[in-house]
Amino acid sequence: MRKAEVECCEEVCVHGEKIKEVLTEIPEEELVKELADFYKVFGDATRVKLLCVLLRAEMCVCDLAQVLGMTQSAISHQLRVLKQMKLVKNRRDGKTVYYSLADDHIQNIISQGMEHIME
Repeated sequence: MRKAEVECCEEVCVHGEKIKEVLTEIPEEELVKELADFYKVFGDATRVKLLCVLLRAEMCVCDLAQVLGMTQSAISHQLRVLKQMKLVKNRRDGKTVYYSLADDHIQNIISQGMEHIME
């Protein structure tokens, strides 16, 4: 695979108005950090698999462990991370806790990511 080539300006010039405009639109540092942390969650294949499964159906930890061939403990740990980042939610039905995607935004993120890598 060939490395992407980046072209530089042939002479140094500063476009003051453009810089001023962009600086007013850049999010605050805390928001940028939160966004970076949000995307870090997608850096783990197990968590992405969990999200893909939950994209198809609401499931309990036992079912998720069976589908992914993992221990319930490992699944619970990853669900805890996903829940902290507000990517999944849960509901209790008697003694069973069911997990699902937190909202349609998560479904869109997964779907668009898949579309992008399959281009």
